[in-house]
Amino acid sequence: MNRVHLKTYGCQMNERDSEAVAALLRARGYRIVGSEDECDILLLNTCSVRDAAEQKAIGKAGNVLARRKKNPDFVLGILGCMAQNRGSALLDQLPDVDLIVGTQKFHQIPDYLDNLRAARDAGVPLGETIIDIAEEAGSQNTIRDHELADRQVSAFVSIQQGCNMDCAFCIVPKTRGDERSRPMDEIVAECQKLADRGVREVTLLGQIVTSYGRRDYAHTGGVTPFVQLLERVHALEGIARIRFTSPHPRGFKQDLVEAYGRLPKLCGYVHLPLQSGSNRILRAMNRPYTRERYREIVDALRAVRPDMYFSTDVIVGFPGETDEDFAETRELFEACNYDMAYVFKYSIRTGTPAATLAGQVSEEQKEERNRILLEVLVRNSERRNALLVGTVEEVLVEGPDRTGRRFTGRTRGNRVAVFEADARLVGSLVPLKITRASVSTLYGELVLAGLGEQAPPRLEPA
Repeated sequence: MNRVHLKTYGCQMNERDSEAVAALLRARGYRIVGSEDECDILLLNTCSVRDAAEQKAIGKAGNVLARRKKNPDFVLGILGCMAQNRGSALLDQLPDVDLIVGTQKFHQIPDYLDNLRAARDAGVPLGETIIDIAEEAGSQNTIRDHELADRQVSAFVSIQQGCNMDCAFCIVPKTRGDERSRPMDEIVAECQKLADRGVREVTLLGQIVTSYGRRDYAHTGGVTPFVQLLERVHALEGIARIRFTSPHPRGFKQDLVEAYGRLPKLCGYVHLPLQSGSNRILRAMNRPYTRERYREIVDALRAVRPDMYFSTDVIVGFPGETDEDFAETRELFEACNYDMAYVFKYSIRTGTPAATLAGQVSEEQKEERNRILLEVLVRNSERRNALLVGTVEEVLVEGPDRTGRRFTGRTRGNRVAVFEADARLVGSLVPLKITRASVSTLYGELVLAGLGEQAPPRLEPA
């Protein structure tokens, strides 16, 4: 009983958590398998941002528990945000689940699985479900181990956990706890180890990543701790690109805007959550900025880097949203000319302030507003990609595409590119002439004269 499969729902933070759990389990002697059909232990790392995400995970858990008929020793664990949000209440729907572990206890999973295996080997019934959703000081420092695939050239690095923002629609403060930052020296050392293993691009992760270290480090010369961290990672040999997510508009002070002009490794791509373009709705959401301030940030970033790419989050149908409010959102959405957006139809999250607000918007209105913004997004993406045809873009070669016949990588603007290449170029920054484009993908040919910066020699992990 040592074959484990992790299935992850939700955001990049969840992906990073699952990867860290996999590394911990492998170090303990467990085998990580790529298919749930091959596993003895299935761990579902769950999301609670929307009720639909929780219901999807609950449905999956109910279905796989049928495997107990063929394999009485099969183990099912529910991890992450839904485990934290619902705790023992999950047993009302899933009484046979073996393990419920919250967001601050991922590092305990190897011990809990060892206990379950020992009970099975001793012929002892598994007994009551193990439930651990307690808070733990310093738990943000436990997400540091990496399970890298062969020749992996990009990696997530968790720098901060939790959120103190209390947006009216959001369950994250409940599922992730208060804002907590990791020591800067540890983060920099982790990035250096990744570079030594061949990683060329790191994405710094946090619930509100731009709030990093604000209670732990002094502002130096007007430079916030987050920008100080960017500077230190930028100085690492081997790291060629830096990204981060997810920020908050209030974190885009002048020092961060200017960083895009003086830190060339910082990619010209920003995920900048909007949520609404109506000041009235922003106040109801408890979002501490205005549409005017948001537009100032976008304009300031484009002034520093005219080719900046933007993505965003928008919620349509928040309680009380009128046609006039949505019109303001649409106008700002069009003006910002996003390259990518995650448009969500508001759904009630029990336990959040918005759940009890009057003026709930009909599903039909939500659907229509969602459709309108997605149509705007498609037009924007098609237009922006079409402008790239005939240009040369720097691409980090990641590896074979899904067909295995060509290679894929991303531009600095986070656009996926597909092209013919040689395996020796994996991990290299190469110039790619764009020959055609779809709404989501670029296609091109390598510019053979001077293939850019080659990947450094890969060192074996210690």
